[in-house]
Amino acid sequence: MIDYTIQRSRVVPGEEEGHDMKQDKIKIGSRLIGEGEPTYIVAEMSANHLQDYDRAEAIIRAAKEAGADAVKLQTYTADTITMDCDNEYFRITQGTIWDGMTCYELFREAYTPWEWQPKLMKLANDLGMDCFSAPFDFTAVDFMEEMGMPAYKIASPEIWDIPLIRKVAKMGKPVIMATGLAYLEDIERAVRTCREEGNEQIILLKCTATYPTPYEDMNIKVIPHMAEAFDCITGLSDHSMGAAVAVASVALGARMVEKHFTLSRADGGPDGAFSMEPAEFKQMVDEIRTVEKALGRVTYSLTQKQERSREEGRSLFVTQDMKAGEVFTPENLRSIRPAFGMAPVHYEELLGKKARCDISRGTPMDWKFVE
Repeated sequence: MIDYTIQRSRVVPGEEEGHDMKQDKIKIGSRLIGEGEPTYIVAEMSANHLQDYDRAEAIIRAAKEAGADAVKLQTYTADTITMDCDNEYFRITQGTIWDGMTCYELFREAYTPWEWQPKLMKLANDLGMDCFSAPFDFTAVDFMEEMGMPAYKIASPEIWDIPLIRKVAKMGKPVIMATGLAYLEDIERAVRTCREEGNEQIILLKCTATYPTPYEDMNIKVIPHMAEAFDCITGLSDHSMGAAVAVASVALGARMVEKHFTLSRADGGPDGAFSMEPAEFKQMVDEIRTVEKALGRVTYSLTQKQERSREEGRSLFVTQDMKAGEVFTPENLRSIRPAFGMAPVHYEELLGKKARCDISRGTPMDWKFVE
């Protein structure tokens, strides 16, 4: 049993850690993900194709137009992810939008036919996007390897399927893990499994596995803590409505953002109710790119425009005509705009001193005027 302590916001798994430092950047396809790189934005198709291949293609084209960097699929069949059984254990009753269905019924409706996936991946690649998937059993991993997919996504309910994670890690490709159903020890075990296989290409996604997720349950402050705790690149798998949470996550250090994507929520489907439409997704992408520009870097230097704007600041001016020998007082010496005189820090030092010469009202104060 690993002992966890929080030290300076870092989870320290005792003696058993001993891994190399994380990769600061991870490559998926032609894109680098990490510090200093644009946020990697993923459109999750999931079941929004509604079992219509043409619609699946239309979703990929719309995702490209909306600014997605990648399209994500899910690779399973109802028989590889569950079994056809309708007893109490297989009926969904967890307070989700799918309550009342059996697991088999849901996954039979939601799965993406495997024969589509090579064609969908090629379309995404031809459009300049990456395409990867979430496998849900060993056969799915083998199938994805045959396709040459560039990364693997471990869905929230699979994060404690250590044999699956171990097989995925052995592929030597980036492993993206959603943490929506994970306790701290589940995340540590999954990360450790990847590292035991020599795979440091780990991206952890903060996720809340409710659909849609109430904002107060998002807790996106976990994102920077998780990066520090597990020495990994982190991001967000977001099931909340709208763009606000995704955009805010980038300000907290998310390097990847994943959102479900559909042509229209009105079209329905198992995931339609909490998916983004193309115009919404594009707005989110635009806002994320704006935030990236605004985040910039840690600097206290000023731009050329800011330097010029300093002229609009305050400084010391003579505000009444003065004769030589006259004393500087609050009536004839003031801190006002603009900033062509001496800095206001000298104000008290100057009070009570005498003018060396006559000074006209509106003259910027200077030491040369002081006896």
